[in-house]
Amino acid sequence: MERSANTPVTVWLPIDPATIDGLPEGPRYLWWDGEDEYPADPRDIDFYVPPYMRGAEVATRPLRHGARPSVVQTLTAGIDHVQDEVPRGTVLCNARGVHDASTAELAVTLTLASLRGIPRFVRGQDSEKWYAGMYPALADRRVVIVGYGAIGAAIEDRLTPFECEVVRVARSARQEARGPVRAMSDLPELLPRADVVILVTPLTEETRYLVDAEFLARMPDGALLVNVGRGAVVDTKALLAELESGRLTAALDVTDPEPLPAGHPLWHAPGVLISPHVGGSSSAFPPRAQRLLREQLRRYLTGEPLRNIVSAPEPPKI
Repeated sequence: MERSANTPVTVWLPIDPATIDGLPEGPRYLWWDGEDEYPADPRDIDFYVPPYMRGAEVATRPLRHGARPSVVQTLTAGIDHVQDEVPRGTVLCNARGVHDASTAELAVTLTLASLRGIPRFVRGQDSEKWYAGMYPALADRRVVIVGYGAIGAAIEDRLTPFECEVVRVARSARQEARGPVRAMSDLPELLPRADVVILVTPLTEETRYLVDAEFLARMPDGALLVNVGRGAVVDTKALLAELESGRLTAALDVTDPEPLPAGHPLWHAPGVLISPHVGGSSSAFPPRAQRLLREQLRRYLTGEPLRNIVSAPEPPKI
């Protein structure tokens, strides 16, 4: 939409702008967190930050109602919930770095809680039962991190003091300062020796149902699957079969479907710990999200390159 040189840049934020210190001066800041009524005409948006954790239907609604912003800046590391609706010509940026600490904390929490029997202890406390015995430790375990990036590195940082071996896996092999990163194609070789597999991969056509019956069958008896990435990376039916047999255990911050509906068999499958997609939803989120927004808006207004660009318009051919 064309605008005059005197028309201020319009920014839609899912956070009350009055609560964000240090926002650049000049733009017209509007607060919209998914309410039925818009604060203004979506067609006037220049810089759009979708509501956080409100679902794809809410996040993309302005885009389906005529918004053609220059930038869509998500507050999530994954962009699968908006990417199909982002108009051509719009720069799409994710929130790389915002969720590293919080998601890594939860990944380690779920791993430790599952290995050390914490869910059983909580249920035992409710029923006044004393579940003594030997339980697996994280020490001396081999942990395979699938989808190794910024969050994967943050998970490794937190795993290191627990005296376990970390194997890094990403889409393609590379060498990093802390050691080699193996390729996804190496998983058939790596899985049979994995005590714990932590999934942090984004959801793409390549990773959808990556963890299928064949993947799970390669994991050794008693292994733990931890998913803090996206629910549809795992074939739920295949996982249920392994859980119900008692061969594998799982700790899931994300599920497919999500939210997990009442009555779904995954709720009561043996050996599973479920958290309600709260990997990034912690007190660590607001300050990091606000730092990202301040920096991205400053860059946008001054013409500097944006960070965390996932997709951008192709330059015109000459």
